[in-house]
Amino acid sequence: MIIKPQFKSKEYENGLYLVSTPLGNLKDITLRAIEVLEQSDFILCEDTRVSKNLLDKYQIKSNLISNHKFNEKKNLVKIIEYLKSGKIISLISDAGTPSVSDPGAILVNECISNEIKIFPIPGPSAIVAAVSISGFSDKFLFCGFFSDKKQHLSNEFKKFSELENSLVFFVSPKKINKIIPEIKKNFSGRKIVFCREITKIYEEFIRKNIDELELFEKVPKGELTVVISEKKINKKISQKLSESDMNIIKKMINKLSTKEITDILSQSTSVPKKEIYNYCLKLKNEK
Repeated sequence: MIIKPQFKSKEYENGLYLVSTPLGNLKDITLRAIEVLEQSDFILCEDTRVSKNLLDKYQIKSNLISNHKFNEKKNLVKIIEYLKSGKIISLISDAGTPSVSDPGAILVNECISNEIKIFPIPGPSAIVAAVSISGFSDKFLFCGFFSDKKQHLSNEFKKFSELENSLVFFVSPKKINKIIPEIKKNFSGRKIVFCREITKIYEEFIRKNIDELELFEKVPKGELTVVISEKKINKKISQKLSESDMNIIKKMINKLSTKEITDILSQSTSVPKKEIYNYCLKLKNEK
């Protein structure tokens, strides 16, 4: 039995509300999101059939307007007119946070141009959910969907592989086997986790070492959120100053303080700061 939350009456400002909706489990919605959707004059959604399931569950009667990547530009004039006339409009996607790799960015920018207020109603995000269970660094780069063109894909992966951050992206199940060879080519030595059906009955997290990665035998069901671990930097730490380092210090010793020399040189060498500092003291004491 679903018990609908009871809200005190609240006046919401006119404007566009970006409302995050459940990734799969319909219980993953905030009380504020339900309240905003209830008080919206219109709700813009990708697929009215998908969104109707959510609205019916919480007995929300607001009018739905189909707003997907094929008609969002066409809808702009009408939606802006509604907003300028004082309407409250919510934007939702089929799952997660709207306008992030989903329709919405075009409308948001149009609202900004027209000085129409925009309000984020935070909630579920496949990106954050995937990173949180990955075990990888939380300093991550989100890339959305990659290009379908092989050369573009190869170039993008090569560029991103040079960064130290974890990497998060979306991929459709039909394309996953096409990108696995590129992943193995560019991210050797790192780990990967494939997240599918997040929060749903068949939720699954597949963890692999990239060097051992193989193609999927069967096309997985549902869009995948993929997280690649951060790049490990193996620094061979030298405990001693090189002849070149010593010469540089000797040239600076009469111009800069010991601390300044230590800070400057430590940026270009892996020698510990203490070693640099002590050598500077030695030179100064020899005078």
